[in-house]
Amino acid sequence: MAITQRMDLRQAQSLVMTPQLQQAIKLLELSNQELAAYVEQELEQNPLLERGEDERAVLGEEGGRLATQEAMTSEPVDAPAPDRVMDSSEYVQSESMGDDRQSPLDTDYDNLYNTAEDRAAERGSGEGSGTPETGFAENWSGSSSGTGRNDFSDSEFGLEQTLSKPETLREHLERQLYLDIQDPTDRLIGLQLIDMLDEAGYLVGDLPSLAERLGCSLAQVESVLARLQQFDPCGVFARSLSECLALQLKERNRLDPAMQALLDNLELLAKHDRHQLMKLCGIDAEDLADMVAEIRALNPKPGASFEQADVQAVVPDIMVWRRQDGSWSIELNSEQLPRLLVNQQYHARILPKAQSKAEKDYLNERLATANWLVKTLHQRATTILKVATEIVRQQEAFFLHGVQHLKPLIRRDIADAIGMHESTVSRVTTNKFMATQRGVFELRYFFTAAIQGADGRAAHSAEAVRQRIKELIDAEGASDILSDDRLVTILQGQGVDIARRTVAKYRESLRISSSVQRRREKALRSA
Repeated sequence: MAITQRMDLRQAQSLVMTPQLQQAIKLLELSNQELAAYVEQELEQNPLLERGEDERAVLGEEGGRLATQEAMTSEPVDAPAPDRVMDSSEYVQSESMGDDRQSPLDTDYDNLYNTAEDRAAERGSGEGSGTPETGFAENWSGSSSGTGRNDFSDSEFGLEQTLSKPETLREHLERQLYLDIQDPTDRLIGLQLIDMLDEAGYLVGDLPSLAERLGCSLAQVESVLARLQQFDPCGVFARSLSECLALQLKERNRLDPAMQALLDNLELLAKHDRHQLMKLCGIDAEDLADMVAEIRALNPKPGASFEQADVQAVVPDIMVWRRQDGSWSIELNSEQLPRLLVNQQYHARILPKAQSKAEKDYLNERLATANWLVKTLHQRATTILKVATEIVRQQEAFFLHGVQHLKPLIRRDIADAIGMHESTVSRVTTNKFMATQRGVFELRYFFTAAIQGADGRAAHSAEAVRQRIKELIDAEGASDILSDDRLVTILQGQGVDIARRTVAKYRESLRISSSVQRRREKALRSA
């Protein structure tokens, strides 16, 4: 059989990921902080996009009237029907870009420029003829007089420079280093040791390697380290937890042989093995309890108080509360929704002035991109609200009675109920938070696996079972420690068919120690 070339005509279907579809999918899974950063980037790149500062803006020249902005856009967008919200991919295929029939909100640039010119002319005509009070008012409002600047906008005297700056751990130690150590070589070694500290104040690294790199003896490095270990905060420059605690006890003159033996066996203390510790330290139960209490009063991370980590508060995307009539109010957090304006008036003014086809294509492409971004943001908000509404409907028992009544739920249940794909629901529930009367929860929190009931029919949420295990352990007495087997028996008596390994897995996920360790810990506390 000869192998020859030929031409065949075939028909096949495939999903093409257009740039618009990729953008819609990307925006759908962004958090509110990431979305704000993305919108800022688009505002910098697209001259036809503007930020709508107010909730009300002026329509185009033909309208001449005030209109309230929608949740995420001032451009009229045909929202999907209340009973059907399209996926991002469907929205891409069904909507056109740059529809001339749409009339987005514009900004009156002519009036803006004229107003700015008029104000400049008024300031120019008033120079030299104003009263001292007028000059003070002008300087206070930000105008300049002569060559000097007397307003708060001066970059040399910015407001941020008047704020106090917290002292870092490095600055705190360097200040002590320059006061305590005068030898230049020892100072250099000390600076290198400071660079080897982690956020908790522990020394990480190899001293012999440091000595070899600096060309000095190991004894000199250890001598400088011994002096640095006397710096404030006490316990800094330690190489292990036991050394950190020993430095603090030495400062208090409480480091005796028995205490040192206890520090050398901290792993036994973590296991609450009292008998072995009393044997190694040569003390009785009363002395051991006093020593353990003294160790607990120490600071295991002396450098953590200088850590200036930025703590970002969780900002909810959805607000849920119950009305007086018993119904639920579900709204998007309007403070986190970017408001964008598409300035078609500016596009219409500048397009005839384009001198080449490339310039016209660029302006048309920017207009299409701006319109598409506004539509995509609107679709994102609508989809999030639709998913959140269905979650509240299916988990209403949780909002009314608490975590014990959390129902088993998977993303496919939500997708089937609202007519979307499961992947769309997965993207919507990523990095999205809901503020309720019971706290702020990530949307993923409401999706839990199902545990079969003892009767073979009723199902229980895994999160509800985990919470029940925590409540049982918290309520146990010092003489009645619940083992995993007893927890299984109790849960089965309450209608939950669960295995022992599942109980152990849930207990470990809650960071609860085993029954043996809990018994030792409570016995040590009661001693």
